[in-house]
Formats: sequence, C-alpha cells, structure tokens
Amino acid sequence: MNFPIVDTHVHLWDPTLFRMAWLDGVPAINQPFYPADYAEHTAGIDIEAYVYAEVDIAPEYALMEAYWVAEQAKDDPRLRGLIAYAPLEYGEQARAYLSSLVEMTPLAKGVRRLLQGESDPAFCLQPRFVAGVQMLAEFGLSFDICVKHHQLANVVKLVQQCPNTQFILDHIGKPDIKAALLDPWRVDIRNLAAMPNVACKVSGMVTEADALRWQPNDLKPYLEHVLTCFGEDRVMFGGDWSVVLLAASYKQWVETLTQLTSHLSPQAQRKLWAENGRRVYRL
Repeated sequence: MNFPIVDTHVHLWDPTLFRMAWLDGVPAINQPFYPADYAEHTAGIDIEAYVYAEVDIAPEYALMEAYWVAEQAKDDPRLRGLIAYAPLEYGEQARAYLSSLVEMTPLAKGVRRLLQGESDPAFCLQPRFVAGVQMLAEFGLSFDICVKHHQLANVVKLVQQCPNTQFILDHIGKPDIKAALLDPWRVDIRNLAAMPNVACKVSGMVTEADALRWQPNDLKPYLEHVLTCFGEDRVMFGGDWSVVLLAASYKQWVETLTQLTSHLSPQAQRKLWAENGRRVYRL
C-alpha cells in the first residue's frame, strides 16, 4: 500500500481504571491497551488517523471514558475521532447526555449503543430507542450498529425510521463465518445497503471465523458480498484492535485484507482504506 490508512475502529482501554465486566472472561486481552501499545502493534504500517470505538464499559463510567479518550488524544494526535456510548433507549431523556458529550470534546463523532447482547430481538425498535437514534442527527453524530447476524432484520426496520441519521454497520454485521453461514445474512445486508445513509465497516471478520484455524478464503465470500452491496463509496477499513488479537495480529489482518482487495482499482482501495472513513467520521 503506497498511501497512509485511516483505521475507523480501535479499542483502547485500562481495566484497572474502568469496570469492563466482559473482560473477566477474556484473560488474553484483560490488560491495559494505550496509544503506545497501538503504535507498537502497528509499527511499519502508515496510519494517518484512527477512531476510538467505545469498549462496553460499565455505563456509570461512560462519560469518564469519553474524557479519558480525549486525554489520550493529547499523546497521540492520530486519534481523531470518538464513537461514544450513550443511553439512547431513554429517548428524549438522552438529550442532556448527548449535549454533555459533544460539549466535552470535539472528538465525539458518533455513538454506539451495543445491541448484540440484548435478549429482546426488538430492542432497537422500541419507540424511545428509535427517538434516541433519530436525535443523533441534531447533534451531528452518527450511529454505529453492533449486532450479530440474526439481529440484522430488525436493524433494517430501525434504519428505515431514521433517514436523517448516518449509520455505520460494525464488523459487517457479525456473520457466522466459522460455520460458513451465509443466509439470511446476505439478504439482510442487501436490504441494509439499499438505504443510502448506511456505510459498512470491514472489520471484526477474523474473530467471527475460527479464531485458531481461519484462512483468507473463509472470509472471501463475506467480503465480496459487502463490497458488492455497499459499493466502493460506503465501505471502510477497521482494525478492531485490540479485540482482533484474539484471532490475529494487527499486521496479519491488514495483510489479509490487502490480499483480498488487491483486485480493486487504486481509487477503490484508497476509498476503503482511508477516504471513506475520513469522510463519514468527518475527521
């Protein structure tokens, strides 16, 4: 690659400072990860900018998380954006939270309220949640969709109700790559991509595959489908570091994606690796 890249999905954290219950069961990455660690893991890769994605911290710490990220950006000017947690299910009552967030730091570019762990499949269709997502447009914030493949059909219904909100689908909708399951994921992706206010993050794929035995060809049909459905203007690279370490090194993921997208035109490659992320997150 002969140009610098923009990584739209980076996780930094320090579990000695903030409560992250989910890390209790993942000892391999239950340790601090700071910008200096990211720099070490990405050595030799020309990264122009990156975006921090919220890390499923205990909600009581969420605004502190945003402040902490802003402090980290002082040490690494490549940290140009923040996708923060916000309690959107409170609808209109989330307004004060969103106001505090955008006043705290200009790094705030979007919100992610995790949906993947919700037991109610229609959680994202509750009227107050929909209202919270609609409200993001007022604040100039996008919404990162983090769901598993079986939740995508309801996400399509959510997006249909929020035409003024910019959406970014994380991790290509978390298909079951390990089981080589393509449907109904393919249909749902096609339906989601039919709406112009949705972009797709090419990220998190190796951790949905067999973490120990995945091969590039396992990822290929999923990647080709999102590239076809979303087109070259609405796909963006995400490293998903440090979670990616459960299945690959950062360099291994970058090399794999480089190999799988080598057939794209130089212009399409620049869009995927840098330009789309820079535009969508307004970096």
